[in-house]
Amino acid sequence: MWNRISLRTRIICMLALLVLVTVGGGITSMWYTYMMDRFFAALVESDIGAFRTSQELENAIVMQKGYVTYFFQDGDPQWLEKLDKYRNSFESILLKARKSTDSDKEREILNRIESLYIKYSYYRDQVLDLYKEGKKAEGFKLHKEIRDQFFAIIDLCQEFTRKYEERIAASRMQIADEAQLITVLAFAALVCVLVLSLVLAYILLIQVLGPIRQLTLTTQATTDNVEDEVKALSLRFRDLIEDVDQTKTKLKWSREHLLQAEKWALVGKLAAGVAHSVRNPLTSVKMRLFSMERTLALSPSQKEDFEVISEEIRHIDTIVGNFLEFSRPPKLKMQTVSPSDAVDMAIQLLRHRLESYDVKVTVQREERLPEIPADPDQLKEVFVNLIVNACEAMVDGGSIDISEKLNTSENMGRFITIAVSDKGPGVPDAIQEKLFQPFFSTKEEGTGLGLSIATRIVEEHGGWLDLKSRESEGATFIITLPIREEGAWEQSLS
Repeated sequence: MWNRISLRTRIICMLALLVLVTVGGGITSMWYTYMMDRFFAALVESDIGAFRTSQELENAIVMQKGYVTYFFQDGDPQWLEKLDKYRNSFESILLKARKSTDSDKEREILNRIESLYIKYSYYRDQVLDLYKEGKKAEGFKLHKEIRDQFFAIIDLCQEFTRKYEERIAASRMQIADEAQLITVLAFAALVCVLVLSLVLAYILLIQVLGPIRQLTLTTQATTDNVEDEVKALSLRFRDLIEDVDQTKTKLKWSREHLLQAEKWALVGKLAAGVAHSVRNPLTSVKMRLFSMERTLALSPSQKEDFEVISEEIRHIDTIVGNFLEFSRPPKLKMQTVSPSDAVDMAIQLLRHRLESYDVKVTVQREERLPEIPADPDQLKEVFVNLIVNACEAMVDGGSIDISEKLNTSENMGRFITIAVSDKGPGVPDAIQEKLFQPFFSTKEEGTGLGLSIATRIVEEHGGWLDLKSRESEGATFIITLPIREEGAWEQSLS
């Protein structure tokens, strides 16, 4: 019977049961809160018993009032018998109050009542002895003096009674607050469960069963008259197993493609070797052309052809050099140097080229950057590459700003940032991520290796190279280098 019900119907039934169980649990919780309120109210009755004892204590002391005066008036010994009766009653009630009291404050009041009552009883007995001896004037005088003690005892008894009144009121208020809080929490939990049930129903019906049903619709050929979506998917899975042969074919093609890629890698190594072999005769050709240019008397047209040949050979040499440098990067020769020196060397090396591009370089430097372990030649190459790129970006000339800063952060410690900014057209957002990839270039005759090499050199020094640029607003390349001290930089990178 259960297997004949569709998965959608099963889930709806389960959710209905969940809601019913949740509602029943909420009602049970509220009933439990009500019963607990009654239970705590019953507990308060214990304080009410102690409250009644305090009232009896107050009544017992009040009932002793006037008997000494009555005895003074007529000398009837019955008044003393009644006084002894209420005295004994007061002492027994005082003992009962001590047993029912569990608070230090109430015990302190009882101690004061007992102490004051003992003192009062002592002087009252002296008054009675004076009255019995016929010394009524002296007895009346002493009787008048101890009257304040009697009223002080009554005040303490009343204070004792008020303490229990306060305790009962506080207990009832606390129980009422707790019961109300539990009721509110139970109601809130009930609402939350109902909301969660609705959300769960939405997720199951729309986001789970919906896509499953869509998948079953795509497999109509093999799942006709199947109401259970899971069973439909099971059938579809069997169909997918039958497509394993196609997958094997694709894997075979991928393996052949990988072998082809390995061949291309070997071709790349061979190209690197060829480039290295080409560079040596190319250097000899450049030297011979330079020597011929100094010794031959060339006509203007021949001189122009000669310069074009020299420029093209220099271009070929640059391409070969960049390719070799990218394929076989040299090892860093670390020294303790200031990056400011590398900036100065790069500017000095390019001063003639800067003049030819009509570009002015401005260095913003408060003081020389601190010395760090670095390869000065490699750092100089990074700055040369960035400055040359900036010059080529500004076709009509302009200015390059180089800003050097010493920074400190809690996570990285001390580090150096050197920003190279130009006033060129900027780098479009679409190609900023591709700009540092090998062989990607925006120049017609560029190799696309300059920024890749610069990025690798900076990373080998433990830093990184960033680009900030907007179209028509120039470009800024930011070099960040660590100042390795006390392990701060290594800890931040770990």
